This record gives sequence, C-alpha cells and structure tokens, in this order.
Amino acid sequence: MSIQKEFVLRYRVDGHIRFQIPAQICNVDVAKAVTGGISGIDGVYRVNLYRSQQKLSIRFDESVCDFKSLAHQLFDLLVELEKKGGLKPKPVSKSALWKEKAKSRLDDFKATRWAKEKFGDVKETVQAAKVITRLGMKKPTAFMKDPEKAIIDFLNDILVIFLIRLHWNDITQNWLVKPLKYRYEWMALFYMFFLLVRSRKKK
Repeated sequence: MSIQKEFVLRYRVDGHIRFQIPAQICNVDVAKAVTGGISGIDGVYRVNLYRSQQKLSIRFDESVCDFKSLAHQLFDLLVELEKKGGLKPKPVSKSALWKEKAKSRLDDFKATRWAKEKFGDVKETVQAAKVITRLGMKKPTAFMKDPEKAIIDFLNDILVIFLIRLHWNDITQNWLVKPLKYRYEWMALFYMFFLLVRSRKKK
C-alpha cells in the first residue's frame, strides 16, 4: 500500500486540516523533509507534525490554496520524496537518539505545547497584519486625510483578528454547538463587531 493511503483525514475546517500519519513519517529526518516540503506550498503558513502522536496539522489560506489543491500537492510531494528515498529513515546514533527522546518528552509537557500554540497564534496574527497593511497601502488618501483615525482603525482590525483567533477553537467547538449556553459570549462578539462597524462610518 502506498504511503499516501496511510494518511487519514481526522479533522477539516476552512483553512485547517489534521491527518493521522504512519509511523514512518515520524522519523526525525523524514518529518523534516515532509514539513519542509509542505511549508513550501503556496498558501500554507503553518505546519505542525507531532511525532509522538503521529499527527500532522496544516493551516493554509483558502483564497490561495483550497483543500483539493493542497491535498493533490501533498500527495505529489510524498510521491516525489518516496522516489528520491526521502521517506526512508537514516541510521541514528545513540547520542542523537537520546537527544530525540528527551525532546519528544519535552514536547509532551503541557507548558511546552501551550507555548508553541501561543507562538503560532502570534505568527498568524502577524501574517494577518501584513495583509491588512497591504490593503491599507492601497488607500493612502485615508491616511493623509486623517492619520490618527487610520492608525486607530488599523489597530482595531489587528485586535479583532487576534481575539477571534484566540477564541477560534471555542467558537467552532462550543459556541456554535451550544449557542444558548454561550449567549453572553455571542452578545459580546456581536457588540464588538457593532463598535467596529460604527467606528468606520463617516461622521
């Protein structure tokens, strides 16, 4: 059976997919080759391969690369690596194996996972800030007319994006499933958007 068929899709929402992957991919060198190849795909901005759990998480921009295109490119990458022998584990020395086990144990700590997740959140917010900045540069007249308002609008956008990203898992897994239970959270979210839209209206 080809290695591609051993990738099992476990989770999928817009811009985020998770696979259960075979143990072969969790070798240190193989994992680096796979994650490096996936990171090179246009639209992919975050790749996490959890070797101890045999999971692969990919976050991507749907407007640049949709799910089908990403899946095709992922499987093409695996075929190419398999042809070149990149999916074959290399011999590992005892010292390197000890270091790898220590790193794997460190990754299993909740504090380490939390730090990695928060670092990823910040990286994604920075990526979004770059997009907003590019959009803002297309309208320089707004900045020239009222620089203070333009800066405040920009910071508000960043804050909204960060807050949504911070609570995204809760929104998709809890708030949408039980809207009545989380009605106050929804009210706060709608009020935040109301203030954002209201601040953009011309006086």
